[in-house]
Amino acid sequence: MSVQSIGVIGSGLMGNGIAHVSALAGFSVILSDVAIERAEKGLTNIKNNMGRQLTKGLISESDMTAALGRIQLTTDMAAFSQSDLVIEAATENESLKKEIFAKLCPLLKADALLASNTSSISITRLAAATDRPSRFIGMHFFNPVPLMKLVELIRGLATTDATAQAVTEAAKRMGKVSIAAGDSPSFIVNRVLCPMLNEAIFALGENVGSVEDIDNGMKLGANHPMGPLTLADFVGLDTLLAVMHVMQTATGDCKYRPAPLLVKYVEAGWLGKKSGRGFYDYSGNIPVPTR
Repeated sequence: MSVQSIGVIGSGLMGNGIAHVSALAGFSVILSDVAIERAEKGLTNIKNNMGRQLTKGLISESDMTAALGRIQLTTDMAAFSQSDLVIEAATENESLKKEIFAKLCPLLKADALLASNTSSISITRLAAATDRPSRFIGMHFFNPVPLMKLVELIRGLATTDATAQAVTEAAKRMGKVSIAAGDSPSFIVNRVLCPMLNEAIFALGENVGSVEDIDNGMKLGANHPMGPLTLADFVGLDTLLAVMHVMQTATGDCKYRPAPLLVKYVEAGWLGKKSGRGFYDYSGNIPVPTR
């Protein structure tokens, strides 16, 4: 099938980013959240991010106006009844995602495709909780969605070739480069990336180096564009912790044990850039290490 209309569940960083690129690509978009105020905040972020693209000459004013006109906000999942593809971008919590799918599936048209933006949870297991495992796929975008070119496409055991092809074409239309990842814990990128971030936090907690020295060490010694602690703040420490828990539970391997300092920061509500504080304090003009 050809995807022309896209529903996005969740208007946070990932959800509004997915809505952003979908609308610019010409798709009709419905963006939902549990409260209209949250959806409106997501739309405000989209407007601000498109405004930056406009200032940089990446899009025209007519592109921006047309794209914003394609986005509809809702709190009612029934609004997705005619969507060709619905992408779930809720919190990285398997029970919550399954609860969303249980409410959503009876409202969708029979041939609608369903995708999850999960960064680590089994696609086969999520698909089995729906009425359409053959039309279910993982569609893992990267933050910030408007800037990051990659999307991981993860087929579950029952995902059909037609589903994978339709979603691959939709991703290409959004300007994304797709890679095919196996349905293994955390897929490709996070399978490699998150243990590295976790190890950097272990090193910090064990006083191997300071926040700045660990970040500078990896930037200047490994040629990384961003230090691991800065990147962890950008990803969200709660998201990183959830991914490490998924990997540890799924594999039973102790090498995926979350760093105690990561757990402590999340318990404190220090979730990184989105909360204003993580391994850096973002309250001023320049981020300042918190330890």
